[in-house]
Amino acid sequence: MDHLNIQPDIKISVKQTFGIDANMEIDAFSKKNNLVPEIDKDYVFDRDTTLAILNGFSHNKKVIVHGYHGTGKSTHITQIAARLNWPCVRINLDSHISRIDLIGKDAIKIQDGKQITEFKEGILPWAFQNPVALVFDEYDAGRSDVMFVLQRILESDGYFTLLDKNKVVKQNKFFRLFATANTIGLGDTTGLYTGTQQINQAQLDRWEIITSLNYLSNEKEMKIILSKNKSLNNKDGKEIILNMIKVATLTRKGFMSGDISTVMSPRTVLNWCNNSQIFNDVGYAFRVTFLNKCDDSEKKTIAEYYQRCFGDELPESVTNI
Repeated sequence: MDHLNIQPDIKISVKQTFGIDANMEIDAFSKKNNLVPEIDKDYVFDRDTTLAILNGFSHNKKVIVHGYHGTGKSTHITQIAARLNWPCVRINLDSHISRIDLIGKDAIKIQDGKQITEFKEGILPWAFQNPVALVFDEYDAGRSDVMFVLQRILESDGYFTLLDKNKVVKQNKFFRLFATANTIGLGDTTGLYTGTQQINQAQLDRWEIITSLNYLSNEKEMKIILSKNKSLNNKDGKEIILNMIKVATLTRKGFMSGDISTVMSPRTVLNWCNNSQIFNDVGYAFRVTFLNKCDDSEKKTIAEYYQRCFGDELPESVTNI
């Protein structure tokens, strides 16, 4: 990938851009390139999480956002980057990401009619040398060999050694590092997030800002869903959405207490709302959006959540088309 010869050239108001009552101005780019995320104009920002991420951008602090899945941790970072026109690259640290993917590897190419071997840099050294916000998703699920690579960049102090190339690269002044995680480095003590690992405390200490983003209040969740479904912004529509949120809240409580193994995230509630308009049937939309992906042994409990909030039995098929 080519290097980006750009740097922030404007300041934007936090209050005007993010609707947060804070007397701050943040560096931003006046022009957008193809690495800048698209803006979701209806996105609702959480104040504390937004201020933590903004300070990461403004003061070059490494920021981890942790919390339950589906709460919008990654989206919070990318939507801030979108409004700053800050190039942003996300990497999911699943089991398929290896050290080679991050650092780079030798590759064969033809030069002057001859076959030669050339080292091709991975995404990590490239991002490190560019004005890019690098986001590691599922940070607490990274493989041990990958985490040792990340340790090097966390303690880099402005320089990163490419051992494979015997080269030291200098950090771009506007490189920024973020991560999201379901746990906060202590491992999964609840059984809710199988596959997560304990994070070396020496490594965790190098993350300078740690913020928590969990499920929203009913009012905020209502605001988000209404922003995406403006036709429901009336008395009857709001009542339906509120009942949906109540069902979701019951699943979250059941999930946290270990009664059920699948939880409704705000994203799932939004999908349910959208599907209810497609099928013109709230109950059937709930079945195809959420219930059908739950364990058979838990479906009765989840159906009871629905009945408790809506006062109706779940339909087996579409009834209102």
